[in-house]
Amino acid sequence: LRITGSETAAKSLPTNGLSRPKGVPDDVGEHIRLMFDLIALSFQCDATRICTFMYANEGSNRNYTSINVTDGHHDLSHHGGDVKKHEKLKIINRFHIEQFAYLLSKLKSIPEGAGSLLDSAMIVYGSGISDGDRHNHDDLPIVMAGKGGGTIKPGRHLKVEPQPLNNLYLAMLDRMGVSPDRLGDSTGRLGKLDG
Repeated sequence: LRITGSETAAKSLPTNGLSRPKGVPDDVGEHIRLMFDLIALSFQCDATRICTFMYANEGSNRNYTSINVTDGHHDLSHHGGDVKKHEKLKIINRFHIEQFAYLLSKLKSIPEGAGSLLDSAMIVYGSGISDGDRHNHDDLPIVMAGKGGGTIKPGRHLKVEPQPLNNLYLAMLDRMGVSPDRLGDSTGRLGKLDG
């Protein structure tokens, strides 16, 4: 009922001469960038300070015909060491990281305080699985961008001892003024973020 009411209310808002989009864009890149534009706008106007966005769920077998990969992503992730599947996964991974770069560029272009919105933010990109074929949950490739309001030193590659990803999230929560003792399977706070 609330969604229907929102849609009805939205139809009465002025469009300033722009046409209203209908549904999800067919092009996955356009859809991701649209979502990133909404995320950047919601941070810029302080409608929210926390956002989660999944490109696709873990079981998604979406194909990427727009970048010439017609196989399903999930099927490719169960590569069994097949070199051709690895090459297609590389194309998809590059596409995903290019979309992430779009978000970072957008946040960097928005002034905030003495810097940019990216300087104030902590943006995490990654996966809970490092190898889809083996369903490994260790040695995760995680990218963290932003300076967390000056509490994080960017521009580094850190290799940390094996620990739960929730240790990173605890360290991030500390920087937001929220300091729970534990989070899920956490064993402490990830250090090294400030240099």
